[in-house]
Amino acid sequence: MATPANILKKTSGTMKDITLEENKIPFSVKARPYLIILPALLLTIGILYPFATAIFYSFTDFSFRSIDYKFVGLKNWITMFKSADFWHACLVTAQYAIATTGTEMIAGLGMALLLVRESRYTKILRIVLIFPLMIAPVIATLIWQLMINNSVGIVEKFLNLFGVYNFPWASSASTALFTAAMIDFWVYTPFVMLLMLAGLQSLPKSPYESAKIDGGSPWFTFKTLTLPLLKPFILIALIFRLMASMQEYGIIFALTKGGPGNTLMNLSLTGYNMGFAFSNLGKAVPFLLVLWFVIYIISQKLVGAWLRGQKSAQGN
Repeated sequence: MATPANILKKTSGTMKDITLEENKIPFSVKARPYLIILPALLLTIGILYPFATAIFYSFTDFSFRSIDYKFVGLKNWITMFKSADFWHACLVTAQYAIATTGTEMIAGLGMALLLVRESRYTKILRIVLIFPLMIAPVIATLIWQLMINNSVGIVEKFLNLFGVYNFPWASSASTALFTAAMIDFWVYTPFVMLLMLAGLQSLPKSPYESAKIDGGSPWFTFKTLTLPLLKPFILIALIFRLMASMQEYGIIFALTKGGPGNTLMNLSLTGYNMGFAFSNLGKAVPFLLVLWFVIYIISQKLVGAWLRGQKSAQGN
């Protein structure tokens, strides 16, 4: 007859067996969940630590000229917002981002629409058009400096055929932004084209077949089918290119180092010059933090629009 004491003994024995079995689990198995999240944890620390350090130094007068520094509170931030250089840098950043991103999105979509159909020529063009994407932006800038040289540049010689001589390019304040944007366009438009082309090739075929049967024109099909279905891919390309163009440094620095004068001094170059050329990191960090904050807000809005566009494309 089973008594409460016997049941208690059996239960205790069973619990001991379970405990012994748990103790027999290898350490590698127990540590596996922690090893899986370890890279993400290290990456998070690697991102947050420099960011927190930058915020800390923005409230100091830290300079590379001396190891000693003291807290100055909001002085660096107030000085920055009162500075004409800051507002000029914001204007240049916005102009460059709008000019490059807008033209690259339109051209990239147009090129993708031309190359979406399979043929011998489109396959060759796809390979040729991605060549600029394989070149580092600084190297591409140096190549373009040779091509637009007023003495030996092939682009200059081409313009001479139309009666245009000694075009100022990056040497003039009126055309420097155009020159930098042109190089950016040449380098990064293939990136947008590849994203758009991937999106076009993944679109369902049945809606287009129905539109063709109903007699829909190409423009009607593009406006009512292609653009709505392609919206998530358009937003992905827009997010990447807008964020990159707002913090562009390599092309502008290699082209004119922000000149002539301060014509191309965007937030990245202004922060760099103030922090390294003038060795005043405490005053330079707020410029870069403002750039980060603006990019973060815009990217959050675009990611939200991308998620809504993805749901809309799925019919939700």
